[in-house]
This record gives sequence, C-alpha cells and structure tokens, in this order.
Amino acid sequence: MKKVWWKEAVAYQIYPRSFQDSNGDGIGDLQGIIQRLDYIKDLGVDVIWICPMYKSPNDDNGYDISDYQDIMEDFGTMEDFEQLLKEVHLRGMKLIIDLVLNHTSDEHPWFIESRSSKDSPKRDWYIWRDGKDGKEPNNWESIFGGSAWQYDKATNQYYLHVFSTKQPDLNWENEEVRNALYEMVNWWLKKGIDGFRIDAISHIKKRPGLPDMPYPKGERYVSSFDMHMNQEGIQEYLQELKDQTYGNYNVMTVGEANGVTIEEAPLWVGEEEGKMNMIFQFEHISLWDAETNPELDVVALKKVLTKWQKGLENKGWNALFIENHDRPRIVSTWGDDKEYWRESATALGTMYFLMQGTPFIYQGQEIGMTNVQFPSIDDYDDVATKNLYRIKREEGVPHEKIMKYIWASSRDNSRTPMQWSDEPNAGFTTGTPWMKVNDNYREINVQKQLEDEKSILNFYKKMIRLKKENDVFTYGTYDLINEEHPQIYAYTRTIGNEIIVVIANLSKKTAEFHNPSLTLHADRLLLHNYDVVQHEATHSVILRPYEARVYRVQ
Repeated sequence: MKKVWWKEAVAYQIYPRSFQDSNGDGIGDLQGIIQRLDYIKDLGVDVIWICPMYKSPNDDNGYDISDYQDIMEDFGTMEDFEQLLKEVHLRGMKLIIDLVLNHTSDEHPWFIESRSSKDSPKRDWYIWRDGKDGKEPNNWESIFGGSAWQYDKATNQYYLHVFSTKQPDLNWENEEVRNALYEMVNWWLKKGIDGFRIDAISHIKKRPGLPDMPYPKGERYVSSFDMHMNQEGIQEYLQELKDQTYGNYNVMTVGEANGVTIEEAPLWVGEEEGKMNMIFQFEHISLWDAETNPELDVVALKKVLTKWQKGLENKGWNALFIENHDRPRIVSTWGDDKEYWRESATALGTMYFLMQGTPFIYQGQEIGMTNVQFPSIDDYDDVATKNLYRIKREEGVPHEKIMKYIWASSRDNSRTPMQWSDEPNAGFTTGTPWMKVNDNYREINVQKQLEDEKSILNFYKKMIRLKKENDVFTYGTYDLINEEHPQIYAYTRTIGNEIIVVIANLSKKTAEFHNPSLTLHADRLLLHNYDVVQHEATHSVILRPYEARVYRVQ
C-alpha cells in the first residue's frame, strides 16, 4: 500500500465560533484558535480542519459564503488567518479549510448580480426557473425543511436552494461558474493551506430537466436527494475540479459525500481513479435516529463499517469519525452520558479510531462533551432546528414533545462552547457567549481532565500515541470477528506477522468476548479503559459495561 502523510495523520475539527473567544465579544475567533494550538499539538494532532471562517451573513453558521476571499468579521481578519496558518506550520501541523462549492450566500455579489434581472450576464450562474401552475417549478424539498425553491418577486421566477433559502445553488452546468470557483480554490492553495474538506460536494450535479420527485401515493417525505445527490455525470465535474486545482499540490482532500455507496467509492477515493483522498460517508451515522432508532444496533453498525473497511481495502482510503458539527454528541446518543459517561466515551473512541483510515476528532469529543437541554427554542441557533420547531408547531405538536426531540437530535448539541475550565463560561469567553454553555462544564472540562490520569482526554492521548507508534493501525488489514455478537464490536488489525485485536463492549451490560483463534495475554494489553486484573492466557474475557481493550496477539 502506498504510504503518504495524510494516511498517517490524526485530524482535529474546529468549529471556530465555539472554540475560543480571544476578545470578550462572546464569539470564538481565529486568535482564540491560535491561543489553543499548543493544546491541540499536545493532544497528538497532525491536521486541523477549520469550519468556514469566510465572510458570511451567518444564516447557516458560515456555510453561506458572501466572499470566498475574505474573513468573517466575527472571526478576525485575513492577517489573523495568515498568522494562524504560520503558527500551525511552526508547530509541525497542517491546516485544511472548508470548501463550499455547491452554493453561496444570497448576499454574494454573484447572486446579487444574478437576481438583478433575467438579462443579467450572471443569471445562469444560479438555477432559476418559472413557476408551474402558480406553484414551485417542482416538488423538491430542502434538506433543511420546506420547498427547495424560493420565489423572487422582482423577476417572477424561483431559484433553487438545496439547503437554506439564503444558500442559492450554483449552476455547475455553466463553465464560467466552474472556472470562477477554480480560480478561488487556487488562490487559497497559493496561500499555503494544506487541503480542503469539501462541503456538500455530492450535490453539485442535478438531474437533467429537474423532474418532480415521485412521492409514493402522493405523500411527501423529507428527501428529494435522489434528484440532486451523486447524480450521473458528477465524476466529470470532480475530475475537472481536481485537475484544475488541488491535484497539482501535495495536499489532503476529504469530501462530504452523502449518498455515495461503497460500490461507487473507488471513483471518489480510489488510489487510481479517485478525485480526492477520502470521503465522509454517513451510512453508520444514519443508523441512529432520535425518533425511530434511539438505541444503537451494534450488529448493524459492524456491518456498515466493515463494508466500508473491506470495500476500500487496497483500493482507497476511509475518513473515520463519530462526531462532527452536524451531529449530536456521541456519548449522549450511542453511549451513556450519565452512569457510564467516561467508559462509553472511551469505548466508542477505541472502536472507530483504530480502524484503517484517517481518524477525525471533533472539538470536545476528546473530553466527552454531552448534549444540552435548553428549555426554549430561542436558546437555539441552528436554522434546521428552528425550521423543524416551526413546522412541528404548525402541525400542532406540543412544545414539550418537540423540545425532547431537539434535545436528542439538534445540531446545536455539538456547537455549544468548548469547555476549557470551571471558570465562568467554561473559560471560553470573558463576555456573554453567543450560545449558552452546557451546564455541566464545571464537571466536564479540559483543565480538570488534564489533571486526571484516567480522564477521557488522557485516554485519547494514549490512543493517539499507540496509533502513531504502530504502523499496523494505519496500514494493517482490518478483519471483523464475532460479527453477530449483539454487544461487542471486535476486529483484528494485521500487518505481516503482527496481529492486534480491538475489543469494545458497546452496551451498558456485561458481555463475554470469546474467540478460540485468539489468545489474550495480560502482559500484551496495549490499551484499556478499566483497571484490568492480571489474568492467564485466555480465549475469553468478561467485559464490563462499555469496556474496551486492545491486545497484541502476536
């Protein structure tokens, strides 16, 4: 297998608004990130990914960009960004940034010009259509709820927005649009950044003719993805993007590629024909749902993740993650954030982190930050959460019932301020935070965990060190074992004659691991989240709730 730096890296995702405020205005900023770089370096991180810091009216937390080549005032200036890039490089780390190519803000000069007139030279830079029978051009729904079309009174037409109404989709069929985007991408590459996380990239190609979604029996359901997600013809766009921009640099690229199947994945990330280094796929994340699947199905999880591990074996590369800025906290969903908070946070971490791929840690995951339960919808900021609340209230659903769902599922669960210490506002700001801090910050914070040898934070440090000191965790083959066990996720990593076994009980009940082909020696125990009593060589061990162990077998 080809050895490259981004396969051996550990990545850390920063949501800048919530990471660290440096000037007391209650909003995290670039100087705040600079203040915390030594913490990130000490954790063992190689690559930092920063969510959008571009100029934006901030309708969707920066993913609505009004200027690709400027910095949002809340976060600082371009000089601040250049200082951040320099400081990251001085510490031997790399910096990748979000690249949003599917849409802009409706306040971007391109769109302002486009909507000014049907005769505008940039009219075709976005997707405009006449209405049909006094309604929207088709029945597509926005990912954030409601119609994917917004009526514009001035020109009596509708524009398409797969996401927020303030995020009009760019028309990738237009060569001028593509060339303008490539020029912008190259501008950042010349500045010296180390790569991109490419947002919503599987949505850039729409079904020709924009046909109606065939809703069954006339019923509507929230998903028109089939018409604008990973459509035929997208590979030509992706190849052109690569050839014209990052393909000419030694950088790291990871695509947010919802809807891409394992069968199609080699076209995206294959060593031979891939258009980027790796993708975030969401099949495993979608196994959990606050309403329909509130309990983790361990067997289903194993099947999905193993499918991706084996499907890309010797073909491409996985991006490994269990948290990000769009998901509730993992310890509150797949784990147990009360009785087994520390154990479940570390067991889940062990389970995904030591697979084959580049692992990503989302800020606060390494200290086991949990979901929040704000009492009022006014305490929430996320556009999708607010839309959900409005739609449910219009349907007559009681406030209390909606809030229970929001407490479990809102994207804002992962966007509360980073918990640095037990000082006011968790050490995040000296002012009033833009979003309330989780009430548990006095118990869950970086400062407290740095001083506790058995903390989640120190466990993550050990796990990162273990991965880096053993090539088997990067380049070794992954093989699932005990695949039908309903509680335990176990697999081996093998390279040459070296075999490691990773075992994690992902339930709050004790479970027996038994495998006659593997002999477990206490003196070969490499990582564990409980104290382990010395034991004889054995093929079986009883695992306590959310217990994880990593053994060298040979």
